[in-house]
Amino acid sequence: MDSRVSELFGGCCRPGAGPAMGGTLKARAVGSGGSGCGGQKGKKKNGRNRGGKANNPPYLPPEAEDGNIEYKLKLVNPSQYRFEHLVTQMKWRLQEGRGEAVYQIGVEDNGLLVGLAEEEMRASLKTLHRMAEKVGADITVLREREVDYDSDMPRKITEVLVRKVPDNQQFLDLRVAVLGNVDSGKSTLLGVLTQGELDNGRGRARLNLFRHLHEIQSGRTSSISFEILGFNSKGEVVNYSDSRTAEEICESSSKMITFIDLAGHHKYLHTTIFGLTSYCPDCALLLVSANTGIAGTTREHLGLALALKVPFFIVVSKVDLCAKTTVERTVRQLERVLKQPGCHKVPMLVTSEDDAVTAAQQFAQSPNVTPIFTLSSVSGESLDLLKVFLNILPPLTNSKEQEELMQQLTEFQVDEIYTVPEVGTVVGGTLASGICREGDQLVVGPTDDGRFLELKVCSIQRNRSACRVLRAGQAATLALGDFDRALLRKGMVMVSPEMNPTICSVFEAEIVLLFHATTFRRGFQVTVHVGNVRQTAVVEKIHAKDKLRTGEKAVVRFRFLKHPEYLKVGAKLLFREGVTKGIGHVTDVQAISAGEAQANMGF
Repeated sequence: MDSRVSELFGGCCRPGAGPAMGGTLKARAVGSGGSGCGGQKGKKKNGRNRGGKANNPPYLPPEAEDGNIEYKLKLVNPSQYRFEHLVTQMKWRLQEGRGEAVYQIGVEDNGLLVGLAEEEMRASLKTLHRMAEKVGADITVLREREVDYDSDMPRKITEVLVRKVPDNQQFLDLRVAVLGNVDSGKSTLLGVLTQGELDNGRGRARLNLFRHLHEIQSGRTSSISFEILGFNSKGEVVNYSDSRTAEEICESSSKMITFIDLAGHHKYLHTTIFGLTSYCPDCALLLVSANTGIAGTTREHLGLALALKVPFFIVVSKVDLCAKTTVERTVRQLERVLKQPGCHKVPMLVTSEDDAVTAAQQFAQSPNVTPIFTLSSVSGESLDLLKVFLNILPPLTNSKEQEELMQQLTEFQVDEIYTVPEVGTVVGGTLASGICREGDQLVVGPTDDGRFLELKVCSIQRNRSACRVLRAGQAATLALGDFDRALLRKGMVMVSPEMNPTICSVFEAEIVLLFHATTFRRGFQVTVHVGNVRQTAVVEKIHAKDKLRTGEKAVVRFRFLKHPEYLKVGAKLLFREGVTKGIGHVTDVQAISAGEAQANMGF
């Protein structure tokens, strides 16, 4: 995407949208590569004095009532009543983090890093272990840090990860879309992570990820593929190096990272956009080759992530091919782009395990923080830092929003369609709302003539493992038995019959024209992406204006050319045609009946 329109993404990442510690993050990110535990490097210059001493106390941001982070000064020999209260508190933090919580031991509620003597810390960790056993969770010490403020005795604070798979889930799930220019090493990196073997420098690691013969021959991804990386309760990697099948990985893992490998070549941009809009990734990994820097579709993919408000982190690959000065130049180039108006990101270079822990926590807390990793898929340099980051990275969706979605009626977006021997028709996609169970009766549509057809969900699989219940936000494949595959297409939805779904051929959207070579007028045709819907539409009317130029906003009426679609007001919209690109959201849909849809088919 043309760099001149980067400021048009200003609505996606406003300055100051992060937590109160944003200013500290910036200094820490570019300079010291520091820590979130506030040791000597983390001390604030303008901190408050205590006891009239010249040195200032280190602080974290005050503890938040919501969220999955809990501060505890100490947990030494609590009474039974106090212990039960602490257990209830842990359940709340785990619920807020959807199965993960972080405890900072030796920290006051206001964020002051006091620290504990070795004996008190040992007793506190023992109590924390008892609490975790009570709720059926596992604990892992992430890091320890000495605090030498206002004390002659060595005192420490300890950061602990508490992980418990919710009772209604098999594992914690995180979806990561992988973006980047062609030949930046996306499929190779995923092959190294999921197969457990380093690349040979000639692309051996990526061969198992390709789905088509022409991909193997050209070495370029043209379709969307999914790869899984697991972590057990102790934070150890579970992949194909010690598991033969995906089922074994799922059984051994308490947390699962699902990578959505997208195409990097501009020729397959429509496939990349479809992957970002339909598969609802929690975040994105933007891969940049150290020897080429920001080239090709890199800037365009960055713009897509910003436009769709998908949080992203950056991996600089192929550092084994470059001199250190070249890698540093690429990192500086990325930092300049991230700080541009309209992006306003805070780059954070990760150079140690301590940085990786800090980056994971701050990435989840602030949409402005962008961790940057520099690694090699051939030598394995800094590969472990990325694994630490992925292991600690919490779910980025709010638990309350998740509960609200689960209370709604069932809506499953159809992204893929298969025919499996002895199983029948199978559809893949994401459950946008509600709960789906084996045996549920749903309706699927709209068909070309605007109808919704009845069907039955015979079985469900997640990450190639059987699953009886599917919840909002989860991706899965559903077996539909002998339902005629010819009646299905990508972009359909499977919904509860009680929803009484409406369809439309005409809709209105408030848009921003990101780039157009001349003027955007009535009659112009574009490919519209709304969730899993991808179809050509014509501009019927531009309200209050005759034409649009780059950077201008307007409410535009579109009409689908081929068949009606199921759209919801408020849904994000992205359209493109050649170099023309725009973003916006649906403001109105003109609902039509099946009869009207049949009449419009000849349009």
